[in-house]
Amino acid sequence: MAITLNNGFKMPIIGLGVWRMEKNDIKDLIINSIKIGYRHFDCAADYQNEAEVGEALAEAFQTGLVKREDLFITTKLWNSDHGHVLEACKDSLKKLRLDYLDLYLVHFPVAIKHTGVGTTASTLDKDGMLEIDTTISLETTWHAMEELVSMGLVRSIGISNYDVFLTRDCLAYSKIKPAVNQIETHPYFQRDSLVKFCQKYGICVTAHTPLGGAAANTEWFGTVSCLDDTVLQGLAAKHKKTAAQIALRWGIQRNTVVIPKSSKLDRLKENFHIFDFELTEEDMEQIKSIDRKYRTNQPAKFWGIDLYA
Repeated sequence: MAITLNNGFKMPIIGLGVWRMEKNDIKDLIINSIKIGYRHFDCAADYQNEAEVGEALAEAFQTGLVKREDLFITTKLWNSDHGHVLEACKDSLKKLRLDYLDLYLVHFPVAIKHTGVGTTASTLDKDGMLEIDTTISLETTWHAMEELVSMGLVRSIGISNYDVFLTRDCLAYSKIKPAVNQIETHPYFQRDSLVKFCQKYGICVTAHTPLGGAAANTEWFGTVSCLDDTVLQGLAAKHKKTAAQIALRWGIQRNTVVIPKSSKLDRLKENFHIFDFELTEEDMEQIKSIDRKYRTNQPAKFWGIDLYA
């Protein structure tokens, strides 16, 4: 299954996120994922593993496992490179061993102190607060993103972690409309207003953290996973699926793209097998009732400032 973006390109509705994947494990995970059926991989300069993903992709192409045109590859501009968009994109392409990206996203709507292309540092000041660069506007960054499309380096461009106000602004100043807004959304953080706003104006929503972060965000941020919720557990029993499969199926039935992350082969298979059942309207309403407006990804822990406040 795929969603057609506002520029006509098709984006697979489920992908594999590579955040926090161990570098030594990536090649096997990517190759096995392709064998399972994944055709969409979500990367970022900040994940510091683009080179390893590139090695895996090169092997997949060379062995004939898959063709480049069969895959949808996303990566992201890091905050410290807002004034160096072209160089950052070329750096990611080189590491990924690709001639073009299917999708390039502005990772966060904030420019910070530049530390060198590809370094993706988040410099803090003497008070432990993120060094925000107030000289580069998001509009300037976006127009540089648009140039990448004109140059043929990128097929689609988009935004990430933008709220309604910032998304509206981007629509106003853009010549090329954002194809995607990648945001945290899951049963405990449904964000219906933002999702509906984006979809109304032709922006596809991609759900990062579609399982509420599960163990990874519990470890990093001390957050609670929605997968233990009694409603999801009950629906899992009803449909003879796992709570994770219920959460992912809920996501695609909202017409959002989901990009779960896992380093376990059995979970990779489980997460992909969500097309052989359907949630009823009653099921969807039950899940709607458990929204807690609960964000699990909390970068303020590392940045000394809450950008969502």
